Amino acid sequence: MKELILVRHAKSSWEAPLRDYDRPLTSKGIQEAHLVSTYISNQIPNTFLIWSSAAKRAAETAMIFAQNISFPYESIIFKEELYTFDEIKLEQIIKSCPDHYEHLIIFGHNEAITNFVNKFGSSFIENVATSGFVSILFEQESWKYISNGITKKVVFPRDLK
Repeated sequence: MKELILVRHAKSSWEAPLRDYDRPLTSKGIQEAHLVSTYISNQIPNTFLIWSSAAKRAAETAMIFAQNISFPYESIIFKEELYTFDEIKLEQIIKSCPDHYEHLIIFGHNEAITNFVNKFGSSFIENVATSGFVSILFEQESWKYISNGITKKVVFPRDLK
């Protein structure tokens, strides 16, 4: 059995004239990332792998979650290819996870996350909110063959306010 946790990066700023890749989190995004990660901290498996998009907003979100779930920053794997908005590319990346990992947490971007969740999960989600957390269980023993998962948990910042 495999468990995939997808987290959409927290709210980011459009204020500065930066490339999309370099946009930082807003103060609201930082607060919401802390809110969700603190809430789910006791619901995370004991052992897991964290992959994050290398884009600034996703990396900052991953670091906030890591802090609140007691995961060492230096163990986060930043992947350039996770800077994608395409669920097919996201699917390919997830399916490349080594099978000896039972639990994978990914920090990434919409629309890839919402579309992936709706393709593989058992609950339709119109839009995974920023700082949104979605956990999906798969009965398959290999990441390569995941399909038809069961949506186990969905947490959005608005649920916690």
